[in-house]
Amino acid sequence: MSLEFALKWQSEIAQYNDRLFCEHIDLRRDELPADLATAVAELTPGESVEQEFAPGQLVAAHAASNIIEFPDALFQRQLGPRQIEPRRGRFYPQVLAAAALASEPVNYSPFRLLEVSEDRLVADKNHPLASYALRLAVKCWQVLASPADSNPGRQDITHQVTASGSGLQCPYRAQPTDFYPAYSFPRDNEVDDAEFYRQPRLVQHLDDTAIQQVSEFYARILRPGMKVLDLMSSHLSHLPAVEPLEVVGLGMNQQELAQNPRLSTRTIHDLNKQTRLPYADHSFDAVICTSSIEYLVDPLAVVAEVARVLKPGAIFMVTFSDRWFPGKEINLWPELHPFERQGLVLDFFVRSERFDDLHTESIRGLPRPPDDIHRNQRRVADPVFAVWGAVAES
Repeated sequence: MSLEFALKWQSEIAQYNDRLFCEHIDLRRDELPADLATAVAELTPGESVEQEFAPGQLVAAHAASNIIEFPDALFQRQLGPRQIEPRRGRFYPQVLAAAALASEPVNYSPFRLLEVSEDRLVADKNHPLASYALRLAVKCWQVLASPADSNPGRQDITHQVTASGSGLQCPYRAQPTDFYPAYSFPRDNEVDDAEFYRQPRLVQHLDDTAIQQVSEFYARILRPGMKVLDLMSSHLSHLPAVEPLEVVGLGMNQQELAQNPRLSTRTIHDLNKQTRLPYADHSFDAVICTSSIEYLVDPLAVVAEVARVLKPGAIFMVTFSDRWFPGKEINLWPELHPFERQGLVLDFFVRSERFDDLHTESIRGLPRPPDDIHRNQRRVADPVFAVWGAVAES
């Protein structure tokens, strides 16, 4: 069977949904919780089933013994070429503190730092979802004729769903994570952005499957007649076929914006020089930002501005993947696990104190289009991560 798994939970600040597509599942061999496996076996394409799990059922239960205090000197600050400083709330591979955590020296499983002081650190080795009630939904995409022939190895599906980063986007007990050792965020390439973006880049940053997923995310919030701001826009907006929409594009290159057929209005504006948006209060029914949030050096100010120009109750949705212009992203971005990047973006919303009903969602593992030029290097589509919230009613 080809199945999509959706791991869902809720924290004090947001609702989360991590989706993982698995193309070849053989329920005679691959492992799922018994009751769920029985229900999944009866699914036909398009059908789905969902099961709830108490804390500690789907992942290992939280154990106090996994909270470990140790001397700061046992934290290894070098990982390859990277210099690493411990920060409260951040996740790090256990290899950086293997002796203190009694871990194997090649264990890259994440641990979270709960406390950072001058000479002592407190680490949490528990799974980041250990204390949460979880829901696992399974949707059937396709029933395959001979699943065993296509993937002969036995798979622990629960492990695949829960051990690939889910939970890293969730702050510890709603306590702010220290993502801000330096702010405004520095970048490797500090060449003036106007100069860098002077040359138009009429390229497709995501594969077609990922673009379709981005479009489906936006389809959830867009309705005919809306006025939409495409923040940090380019020659493509990845919008669904919703008509009519008034789409205002704000970007850095006139030629790129001119090539975008969905834009009604085009504005050249450098948010890294002037965070204030050139629009009146409550001007828009929705704001979207695609594959660009990582370039903002003062994202907290920009997110506050987005809240200002949105109508009360309107939604701001940010989507991104794992591609960017090297050097123009903030230095923190590539240091983070993809799900931690999602947690960083979520933190922008939280710190603004202007948004309610916060959500994150991801989709990974979908097949890459057969004609994609990168298919030989990567057989799965680019992952898509989304964060959104609604402007709080005044």
